[in-house]
Amino acid sequence: MFVRIKTTPNSPRKSVQIVESFRKGNNVSQKIIRHVGIAMDDVELKQLVDLAESIKNKLEADGQQILFSPEDVAAIKSKKEREELKGESDDDYNVNLKNITEEQRVVSGIHDIYGRLFDQLGYGSVMKNPARHVSSVNIYRDIVLARIANPISKRGSVDMLEKDFGVTINLDNVYKMMDKLDDRAIERLNEITYKNTIDLFQNKIDVIFFDCTTLYFEAFTEDSLRKNGFSKDLKFNQPQVLLALMVTKEGLPIGYKAFEGSKYEGHTLIPAVRELRDKYKIDKVVFVADAAMMNEDNLQEMEGEGIDYIVGSRLKNLPVNLQKKILNHDNYKEIRKGFTVGDFEYKGRRLIVSYSEIRARKDSADRRKAIERLEKKLSKIKNPKEYLTNYGYRKYLKIEGESTIKLNDDKIDADSKWDGLHGVITGVRDIGSEEILIQYNNLWQVENAFRITKHDLRVRPVFHWKPHRVKAHLAISFTSYALVKHLEYIVKLQYKKLSPEKIRQLLLRVQTSILYDKKKKIRYGLPSRISVDAKKIYRIFGLHNRLIPYIIKKM
Repeated sequence: MFVRIKTTPNSPRKSVQIVESFRKGNNVSQKIIRHVGIAMDDVELKQLVDLAESIKNKLEADGQQILFSPEDVAAIKSKKEREELKGESDDDYNVNLKNITEEQRVVSGIHDIYGRLFDQLGYGSVMKNPARHVSSVNIYRDIVLARIANPISKRGSVDMLEKDFGVTINLDNVYKMMDKLDDRAIERLNEITYKNTIDLFQNKIDVIFFDCTTLYFEAFTEDSLRKNGFSKDLKFNQPQVLLALMVTKEGLPIGYKAFEGSKYEGHTLIPAVRELRDKYKIDKVVFVADAAMMNEDNLQEMEGEGIDYIVGSRLKNLPVNLQKKILNHDNYKEIRKGFTVGDFEYKGRRLIVSYSEIRARKDSADRRKAIERLEKKLSKIKNPKEYLTNYGYRKYLKIEGESTIKLNDDKIDADSKWDGLHGVITGVRDIGSEEILIQYNNLWQVENAFRITKHDLRVRPVFHWKPHRVKAHLAISFTSYALVKHLEYIVKLQYKKLSPEKIRQLLLRVQTSILYDKKKKIRYGLPSRISVDAKKIYRIFGLHNRLIPYIIKKM
């Protein structure tokens, strides 16, 4: 079994396939095992070849020497369907619509595709002795898929699985399953996730993006994990946990770690990086993190351990002499129209600052809108002094006399000088300034990851209160995120770019109606019509969506 690149004459198109040689008489022929995709340039070709190698390795590891193409699967399925028709008569399919009732409409797309991916990525091995806990593994799988389909409470997930997916689970068994997602299981979850991602890139991940967020609870009591702390959701009176997430520049997950909610973000980077490096023997990789991770102790510790980094810089907190250099645009080199870059030294490190005219206009517009809203609020409140803080745009206010609140024009003018400027600090010397900035700008992928986990998968608020249940909830959410991002990446390479939400909606619409003939006592399955995009996703996984009605059970 090997990866083959097939070119198209007079065209940049290159097909990437997994093929296997076999002997037919005295001749050696090749059979296409899997069509991986079509590349239009060298970047796409590299990505598809890496994906093909990953798929090939998994097939060989599973001992599957023959994997049928989608066309083969369709033919085999048709043959199987013909065999299933034995014992059935044409009269079984002659029905009177007046005798037909719809018992249930079952969503099949989520389990067909995400369920197949769950199995392929090996998440059934997260729990200890999965062969002895088949029921718990199946519940874990169903709850993860339910979170992808519609992230609600565990009780709500159980009801939804029964109503919309035809899967019946006891809620108590869900909680028992969560108790099996202990620290060792979470460690295996991270190991499996890391391996799945590294396999896609043939062990060549050179940049890892790191960030933290807070997840609050609908509760007001603390414990060893849930602690009050600085809340990014502004829920300062409610306990929280701090979630650290590591992803590639494509947003594919590498691992995660939960910390107590009172922990300072900057104290999470070193433990997570050290654990990742020691566990997976990572040699050379650059860690990218935002300004919240930047403190002198962190930077010195990373440098002491030989870890390369790119972190955001709070320019206004730098020494005054350096600020003057940053604000002097003669110190910048034009990269392209409206975008310049300055390379400065700060404590033996590179401070790379970029200026963007587009960003400057946005900064100015955002401040202007915020000040307008601030003035409207001031005109309505009885005690304007309540707004005299340094929080947000309120720092632009000043008091005149004993009770008059006015805008501080000097502060506004001073702040406007920083419009369009953004800086990063790095110890990396062998990469150009522009490439450093590109790598840092890719940090939006981890921010997008948090958007997906917080909003699309609704990991917050957290309703569990026992620490081990909270950890299990995070494990379920992280597994869901891993499946969502892997499917998005695979579909983009093998078909076209579709957002996680678009894929979710496509698969939710792949349904089967369960019909019952009251007179003949026969239960039928009537598949829904499937979209072109959904068909492509099914074909990627070698699945054939049955389109004709079929008998489920004769009573």
